[in-house]
Amino acid sequence: MIRSLLVANRAEIARRVFRTCRDLGIATVAVHSDADAGAPHAGEADSAVRLPGDAPADTYLRGDLLVEAALAAGADAVHPGYGFLSEHADFARAVRGAGLVWVGPPPEAMEAMASKTRAKEIMRKAGVPLLDPIDPAEVTAGDLPVLVKAAAGGGGRGMRVVRELDALPAELDSARAEAASAFGDGEIFVEPYMEGARHVEVQVLADTHGTVWTLGTRDCSLQRRHQKVIEEAPAPGLDGELRRTLAESAANAARAIGYEGAGTVEFLVSPAGRAYFLEMNTRLQVEHPVTEEIHGLDLVALQLRIAEGEPLGPEPPAARGHAVEARLYAEDPARDWRPQTGVLHRLEVAGLRVDAGPADGDAIGVHYDPMLAKVIAVAPTRAEAVRRLAHGLERARIHGPVTNRELLVRALRHPEFEAARMDTGFLERHLPELTAAASDDEGAARLAALAAALADAARRPATTTVAGRLGGWRNVPSQPQLRSYRAEPDGTEHEVRYRLTRDGLLAEDFPEVRLLSAEPGWGTAAGWGTAARRGTEPTLGAGPKSGAGPRPVTGPGPGADPGQAAAPARVVLDVAGVRRTFEVTAYGDRRYVDTPRGCHVFTALPRFPDPTARTEPGSLLAPMPGTVVRVAEVKAGDRVEAGQPLLWLEAMKMEHRVTAPAAGVLTALHATPGHQVEVGALLAVVTAEE
Repeated sequence: MIRSLLVANRAEIARRVFRTCRDLGIATVAVHSDADAGAPHAGEADSAVRLPGDAPADTYLRGDLLVEAALAAGADAVHPGYGFLSEHADFARAVRGAGLVWVGPPPEAMEAMASKTRAKEIMRKAGVPLLDPIDPAEVTAGDLPVLVKAAAGGGGRGMRVVRELDALPAELDSARAEAASAFGDGEIFVEPYMEGARHVEVQVLADTHGTVWTLGTRDCSLQRRHQKVIEEAPAPGLDGELRRTLAESAANAARAIGYEGAGTVEFLVSPAGRAYFLEMNTRLQVEHPVTEEIHGLDLVALQLRIAEGEPLGPEPPAARGHAVEARLYAEDPARDWRPQTGVLHRLEVAGLRVDAGPADGDAIGVHYDPMLAKVIAVAPTRAEAVRRLAHGLERARIHGPVTNRELLVRALRHPEFEAARMDTGFLERHLPELTAAASDDEGAARLAALAAALADAARRPATTTVAGRLGGWRNVPSQPQLRSYRAEPDGTEHEVRYRLTRDGLLAEDFPEVRLLSAEPGWGTAAGWGTAARRGTEPTLGAGPKSGAGPRPVTGPGPGADPGQAAAPARVVLDVAGVRRTFEVTAYGDRRYVDTPRGCHVFTALPRFPDPTARTEPGSLLAPMPGTVVRVAEVKAGDRVEAGQPLLWLEAMKMEHRVTAPAAGVLTALHATPGHQVEVGALLAVVTAEE
């Protein structure tokens, strides 16, 4: 029996495993880097062991330190989670060699699947259908498009789609470099790239007594940069014969390598309905919750019981209903999926399962994956599950770095996705429309900016509705109040002019808007349908009545700690006869305006901007904190073309190219490989041609 378990991982998956351990009565041990010293997973475990350093290579990828931590804390078993060392056979051997229980497959099974090229040979002998690789030196124009892939690792690292023969050599070199950096193994291979294919996978469970379960299918076709974003179970639109083929192939794959524990066999499904083996992940998958929800299982609990030697039943429970999962990332899809950093002030999603890594108030740094949480909806039908997930994400309170929330909502509501007509190119193909401003966004943003201005006024001390006075200073009736806000992240500026009179709100450009109430200090709203105070005069700064909620508090002023927020202010407006409710939360100069239709984020601008805040034309600034991993073969004085790559930054497990903004001369280059840079750091200067 396992009595104490160390999770050799962090964030969401560590918290997920700890949750099951508490249910089973198993003591828990966390490990944490210095960057994660205050992370929720470190605080939730019964004990925690420090791994000195911040970078994964110094901490979560040090198998020797992890084994030492388990022994020091008195653990008798190790769960690897996913990522990091979860698929490293040598780590599994080290755990077993120390006399600890390894909650995972045998090292030999992991080695068999560790190299995608070797795995394909094993699968061919097992009769599993697959695509034949192509010798990189023998690729012809007739083979295009092709996919360059790293033989080791996963997560889309070292993967490139090549559509032009002339581009192949550079992409091969780039993939080798990225694979060597990410996995310590630069081996790559080439295979046909299947246009319009779906990514479908089968969850397998195998015990130590010869029983293999296949738990239906999952569709993971919605991907960015070959990394999954939205997953669902069961995979829709597959006929009975194809489902049987997938299940039989997955079971054969597991038996061929003597598999034990939880694993996933991944396939490409062609538009013609043929399945081809991709790879086998010898660990728990990120998207395992959708399988849990429809089968009524706890896959982590089953992993632990298999590790203890318990047998599975003869058949798994049948699937019921449909589940959909969306990965909420701190990234900006409209700007090349750039990872975002900063404080996550608030993450609240009502009515859905949320498996999150960080908690409110945590800092999102540059060292690890940008995933904040997985949000899962389950319902009797696919249409209901998709609707519930989109609705829940739209109304979620997410205050902090820019996220992909809006893209997720739009993707879930896209007609092709709703009709289950998706493939691995879906997000790339539809990215412009999924990130474009909606036709009514400008009007909605302007209205939200007005609500932010009224909320700011309500938070000021001594705010009254007496004509001629507002916020404790004289208000000349002919001069309206003026507030300016910059919408984030698009940078659009909104200037709000309004006056509060005995006859009500007079807001320029809003002739049909009437203020019903603006009250600070309400705390978390119980619901968007809460009755608002009505009357002919606007109510500004009155606060909730006794017993109605938290006492009003004054919002943060200029220079306040951005991590400290006032309780949200509630602004209720009558817009052409329709009552609209806005919940406005302030963190320093940042304003989050939540509505039932989504959230608007603004930066409150000072009345007198600093005229010295200027940047030299042609300056290339770091778009995020990160590490310079490569620099092109250029030097100051060289002529460069528009779009020419100059250097590569790595942040949050992703590489980002920094390119020349225009044709001209590279007049300065301040980056060198290995250089750590902060956001906004000057990397290079390109002087454009006249």
